[in-house]
Amino acid sequence: MAYRGYGMTFGYGLTPWVKRLLIINSAVFLLTLPLAQINPRFVVDWLAFTPALILTRPWGLVTYMFVHGGFWHIFFNMLALFFFGPPLEERWGSREFLKYYVICGLGGAALSFIFVSYPIIGASAAVYGVMLAFAFNWPDAPIYIWGIFPVKAKWLVAFLFAVTFISSFQDRGSGVANFAHLGGFLAGWLYLKADWGVSQKLAALQRGVRTRRFAIVPRGDEEGESLARRSAESGSDAQEEALLDAVDRVLDKISASGLASLTPEERQLLDEVSKRRRSN
Repeated sequence: MAYRGYGMTFGYGLTPWVKRLLIINSAVFLLTLPLAQINPRFVVDWLAFTPALILTRPWGLVTYMFVHGGFWHIFFNMLALFFFGPPLEERWGSREFLKYYVICGLGGAALSFIFVSYPIIGASAAVYGVMLAFAFNWPDAPIYIWGIFPVKAKWLVAFLFAVTFISSFQDRGSGVANFAHLGGFLAGWLYLKADWGVSQKLAALQRGVRTRRFAIVPRGDEEGESLARRSAESGSDAQEEALLDAVDRVLDKISASGLASLTPEERQLLDEVSKRRRSN
C-alpha cells in the first residue's frame, strides 16, 4: 500500500512522533516475543486491555496499543502508520498528532469495554484513526494498493469502516478486535468533526486577513488612492497592519503546532478578529 503526491508537498520522511511510535512498537514486540514463547499468557495478562480487569490493571488502556500478537499484526499496523502518519504530523504538529493518536487508541478501548469481555491488543484502533484523519485532509489522494491499484483515500477508508462495522456485530469469535478498530474510527471521527468546524473557521479567517491586507495596500488606480487617503486620514492603517501581522503569526503557529499550542492571549486575539470580521 502506498500513496503518491496529489498536490501534497511532503515525502516519505519520518516525522518525530511517527518515528518514535514505530520504534516503541517494534521494541515492545521484540522484547515480549521471548516472553510469549515461555509463557503465552504473561504478555496478554499484564499488558493487554481486559475490560473485566480495568480497575486492577488500568495501565492496559495505554499498554495494549503497543502489544501485538504476531509479525503480520505489527507489520501491517506499522506499515499504515509509516505511510499515513507523517503527512498528518507535518500538517498538525507533533503534539496535536500524538494527542489524536492516543485519543483514537483510547476510543478503541472504550468501545471494547462496552461490547466485549476478552483482552485486546494492538495499535489498530489508533492507526485506523490516523487513516481516517488522512482521508479527511486528503480525500482524493490516490492510495495504491500493493503499489498497483489506485483507490481514493476516502473510498478506501469508507470500505475499511464498512468491513469493520459489519465484522464487529457478525464475527465475534474471529479473534480480531473489531470493536477496538471501530472505536478508533468513531473516536477519530468525533474528534475531527468537533475540530473541523474550528479549522474551517480558521481557514476563512486566514482568507479574510489576506483579503483585508490586500485592501489596505495603496494601489495605483483612483479607488486605491481614495482608500489610502481615507486610511491616512483616520490614522488606522498602521494599527490595522500590526493587527494583521499578529494574526498571521498566530495562524502560522497553528499550522506548525496545532490549536493546542495557542496561549489564552492568542485565542482571545483570534476571537476578537473573528468578531470584527463578522460585524464587517
